[in-house]
Amino acid sequence: MRVTVEDRRIDGPHGPIPVRVYTPDGQAGAGLVWAHGGAFFGGDLDMPESDWVARQLAERGIAVVAVDYRLAPVLDWTTGEQAPVQPGERFHYPVASEELVAAFAWAGASDTGVRGWVLGGASAGANLAAGATLRLRDDGRPLPRGVLLVYPVLHTELPPMTAELAAKVATLPDPDLVGAGSIRRMNLNYVREPSDLNEPYAFPGGHDLTGLPPTFILNSDVDPLRASGQQYGAELAAAGVDLVMIREDGVHHGHLNEPHNPAAVRSLARMADWLLSPALISPPTCGKTPPPLH
Repeated sequence: MRVTVEDRRIDGPHGPIPVRVYTPDGQAGAGLVWAHGGAFFGGDLDMPESDWVARQLAERGIAVVAVDYRLAPVLDWTTGEQAPVQPGERFHYPVASEELVAAFAWAGASDTGVRGWVLGGASAGANLAAGATLRLRDDGRPLPRGVLLVYPVLHTELPPMTAELAAKVATLPDPDLVGAGSIRRMNLNYVREPSDLNEPYAFPGGHDLTGLPPTFILNSDVDPLRASGQQYGAELAAAGVDLVMIREDGVHHGHLNEPHNPAAVRSLARMADWLLSPALISPPTCGKTPPPLH
């Protein structure tokens, strides 16, 4: 399927936000506002986790708005120290979270013809998508039709790993680099203020999740962050949220950045199938006026 790709700049609460819009030929079957990962301080619209993912989904008939949100200060992963930056170059929470809300609102008012946008992301981008959805719920604004979270980081502290997951993580070249201490340093670098670690819009895990839209969680198998994804899935289920949760066997964190990895292609197919599923894209029918959707 032919796909049109357009770079645009939209109005945001902290200045213009670059977005890249992927529009399939004909009527899009679904729409996704998508945020790449990168530990909150890395990544861009050209990385495979953004561009390749968006193109693959668009070729399957799904319109995508990829968001180039403002990044946190660069972090030394081993020490937790920030690299020197000039004022105005790097931004802490809540900037990126608020920008994802703005991009979702823009997509809902755009001329793409999509009715019912999904909000999603990978890794840190999945965190932003989940937190933005809580903001929308609490503000009484239209919610996304669904939420798509790929190998997400959703908790202030990495939840305890099961024995099965811990054994797999132990096979990684340097498991401490992706352990609980590193995750906490990354999270603190994102928010800056330790008190903000408890903000539900910064880290939704462990907070009130009632009333959220259907959610799809795709976890990487050999990945400490699977503990966060699985725990969040359990919390969603306990809150009565419709949930699909999948573990992609044998892959490490960030496998969507590997376009030639068969598992990445498989994950893309799973994501597209869910985004185009009748239960997700069909409007409610019970003789009642459906709620407003973006």
